[in-house]
Amino acid sequence: MEDSISMKELFGIIRKRWMLIALFTFVMGALSAVVSYFLLTPKYEASTQILVNQKDTNYQLDTTQMRGNIELINTYSVIIKSAAILEKVIEKLELNQTVEQLEQNISVSSQSESQVFSLTVQDSKPGRAVEIVNQISETFQQEIKGIMNVDNVNILAKAELKENPAPISPNPRMNIAVGIVLGLLMGVGLVFLLEYLDNSLHTASDVEAYLGLPVLGSIQKMSKQKVKKSSTIQKMGVEVIESQIKV
Repeated sequence: MEDSISMKELFGIIRKRWMLIALFTFVMGALSAVVSYFLLTPKYEASTQILVNQKDTNYQLDTTQMRGNIELINTYSVIIKSAAILEKVIEKLELNQTVEQLEQNISVSSQSESQVFSLTVQDSKPGRAVEIVNQISETFQQEIKGIMNVDNVNILAKAELKENPAPISPNPRMNIAVGIVLGLLMGVGLVFLLEYLDNSLHTASDVEAYLGLPVLGSIQKMSKQKVKKSSTIQKMGVEVIESQIKV
């Protein structure tokens, strides 16, 4: 029985201050929408695929060589983001970025037991992201011959600019949903905090719980209109009595 009463009390607290919860939910959702649409810079992504495979006129499959190519991908992931490659890319495309800034927007990923790895670049402009990722791939293919004295890099697929590119971030719908949930939690938390700090007595049960004594009677709360109406009736009654006395 206590559990059911406590649940009723919790729902009663929420119902009593539901407008505050709704206000927090609306404000946080609206704030998330403003930040997502107007303050955050959209990020676009472009990718290329690079094959690591030694050029050989012998058509027999060499598993040892394949294993070596796969292990080389980890080394190539470091080289492709090094200053030796990125400085040339910045110079060729005349980018207003440092090597460190450009490196933060580059990611290299590969699947297990595969000689193919993907090179991905993020940028605030979709066309520039395509130019950068293609230039990095070409520069890496050219420079790796001198760096490691090998010729085993081939570009499988270059990045192309789509007709209507969509940004990968931010995600306004997700951000708004998170903002609404966060606002709801903050509103509920504030409501319970205010209720905890409120030491005033509101109901007869509060008085009984605080004093430990039964309530014998209570005065009903009246609205201003009822008070005015009651006072008017009382005045009319007094006037009637006075008129009868005079008679």
